[in-house]
Amino acid sequence: MKLVIAIVQDQDEAVLGNAFREANISATKLSSTGGFLKHGNTTFLVGVEEDNVDNVLDIIRDCSEQRDQVVAYPANLDMNLDVATSFPMKVEVGGAIVFVLPIDSFYRF
Repeated sequence: MKLVIAIVQDQDEAVLGNAFREANISATKLSSTGGFLKHGNTTFLVGVEEDNVDNVLDIIRDCSEQRDQVVAYPANLDMNLDVATSFPMKVEVGGAIVFVLPIDSFYRF
């Protein structure tokens, strides 16, 4: 058995959750925050048999869209500019961070 931990942007949470339900895959959903932009994320915990890991990874890959986002990045304070000055910067966001861990034992009470 394996534990798949998938961290996706909140924008992808509903699509991924629906895809898991349609595939009859049980997942626990947690709210999380982090990354470069400090935006909201959703972390899915999925316990699956080893032969089903590739299926789960395919679903995550299909539902986790990478996209460009323009953010205001603060200017370097060494540049003699007003401290409130910032400039727009395009960054790639989205996709998924996925960990697959072995499970020693599993219990359902």
